Amino acid sequence: MNRLKDATSPYLLQHAANPVDWHPWGEEAFAEARRRDVPLLISVGYSACHWCHVMAHESFEDPATAALMNEHFVNVKVDREERPDVDAVYMNATQAMTHSGGWPMTVFATPDGHPFYCGTYFPRDTFQRLLLGVHQAWTDERDTVLTQGAKVVEALNQNTALPSGPLPTEETLALAVRNLRESFDARRGGFGGAPKFPPSMVLEFLLRYGERTMSGATLEAMARGGMYDQLGGGFARYSVDAGWVVPHFEKMLYDNALLLRVYTHWWKVTGSALARRIALETADWLLREMRTPEGGFASALDADSEGEEGRFYVWTPERLAEVLGPEDGAWAAELFEVTGTFEHGTSVLQLLAEPPDLARYDSVRERLLAAREQRVRPGRDDKVVAAWNGLAIAALAETGLVFERPDLVEAATAAAELLERVHVADGRLLRTSRDGRAGSNAGVLEDHADLAEGLIALYAVTGDEPWFLLAERLLEDVLERFTDGSGGFYDTADDAERLFQRPQDPTDNATPSGQFAAAGALLSYAALTGSARHREAAYEALGTVSVLARGHARFAGWGLAVAQAALGGPVEVAIVGPRDDPRTRELHRQALLAGVPGLVVALGTGEQTGVPLLEGRGLVDGAPAAYVCRNFACRMPVTTPEELRAQLAAG
Repeated sequence: MNRLKDATSPYLLQHAANPVDWHPWGEEAFAEARRRDVPLLISVGYSACHWCHVMAHESFEDPATAALMNEHFVNVKVDREERPDVDAVYMNATQAMTHSGGWPMTVFATPDGHPFYCGTYFPRDTFQRLLLGVHQAWTDERDTVLTQGAKVVEALNQNTALPSGPLPTEETLALAVRNLRESFDARRGGFGGAPKFPPSMVLEFLLRYGERTMSGATLEAMARGGMYDQLGGGFARYSVDAGWVVPHFEKMLYDNALLLRVYTHWWKVTGSALARRIALETADWLLREMRTPEGGFASALDADSEGEEGRFYVWTPERLAEVLGPEDGAWAAELFEVTGTFEHGTSVLQLLAEPPDLARYDSVRERLLAAREQRVRPGRDDKVVAAWNGLAIAALAETGLVFERPDLVEAATAAAELLERVHVADGRLLRTSRDGRAGSNAGVLEDHADLAEGLIALYAVTGDEPWFLLAERLLEDVLERFTDGSGGFYDTADDAERLFQRPQDPTDNATPSGQFAAAGALLSYAALTGSARHREAAYEALGTVSVLARGHARFAGWGLAVAQAALGGPVEVAIVGPRDDPRTRELHRQALLAGVPGLVVALGTGEQTGVPLLEGRGLVDGAPAAYVCRNFACRMPVTTPEELRAQLAAG
């Protein structure tokens, strides 16, 4: 009996009609494995995963394969995005056993959850042989299997935490830049070879550091290549080649939220027209394609449609001519590099240079986008994940203010309202919701930290104190429930479900590590409040950055960015004045336009406030004023944008 029909996860629901007797993750599955005395087969994936779909079609929809699974195993399907803790511990096991990892992840485990054989995608014939082989080993060599599982768990539970040190210094950051330069692709942008993932957190650090060559080249290359959707906006998950030409077509909320913020910051420090265009197109894509009816943001768009990867996005010269006519079709084929860059003679669209005729380009793009809308769209995973919505809130709020787009700020506010209304229950943060209904999974460290980061950014833009106060509550949970007692943080709370290993990974992956995200939010909160407790916790959480900077700076981008802010103070700006006064609004906007690493902004009216940075700061001769401070030591207040810019530029 397949037990997934009542799941809230779109990924699990994709498997609800399989002939496999799937269980969701939970004690019921473990109890059934013990009762039947058979191993668990744990399959982990996510809804936008192309190879997950392939294995599902080949094996999980195949009656013969399903019969083998049902006869010999208790089968558990896990959405890695709903249960990042489960994914993390079994990915550690998979990488330890195979020296590689990925999704779908296939794990054979004892009834108590100890893994003894792991892998990723298996073609159907191979998978069937594997099922029979594991069954035979469980039947005939049980002691060996159990011993192997115990050894894996013992090895994984050894203290593998990175050594920690003091707060990174300027020399640490310079060393990280040198380390990054060694792997920088000077010809094509990015770091390393194929496949290339968007290095959002590293770019954030480089922009804060003032390194324009590596950051600018990478940002431009990504924006002009096929990984960026030249018609609809938004970035695909990664490029399969080293030149950003052919993407893996799934689009993830977290990538686009992080990249939206980075492109906005690139514009702030350079004024690049390309940065502005990409930021606004990506923001518009988020609002158009990723917003849920409840006001949150969906997790992902699938790579596939009509059973083919990328079918929704690719073009041929003939199809361009059909939509645009022969003359405009030929012009578009040349402009967008439609030369057979993908499969079956199709191409993804690139825009390697600015179009020579902007009016013609706008017309062509509009007509192609309209034609593409008639195609079968990729599926959408519409679950709302707290962490990734926190990233989107920060990016949209900041972009909205910088580019004077109040609709973006309104969207960020609506997402925050949904999370407060649905995801906060009985004083605790829940990770996911769907259709306005919260899931049962507790928020992990990244949920608390990324949402706190987003709420502090939203407060800086709106001045609405409830967002600051909710961030305060989330960070209190971080300090009370996630600390490891040695300056770092576990990825799960102290009262979370006990797995065979308590996950803890301080390194960045596709998103900032929970530890570095917590450090950033704690540092910003300390700057707004003067709290030594939060500042010291942030400094201690950055201790691993010094170790990673020496040889693994690509996995510490967010930690390096936060360290850059910590070394700068960070700069604190209190804006005081009536919100409807244009002078207040201009001072406020100028503060947020400044390209100062980690700058925090508090906005108040001069009356009683719950934000300590505003206490004792008042109007100056009846005029709105700005106070530029470090560690609550402020310069003389200023009343004009010119004076504020001068103080911020002086450092």
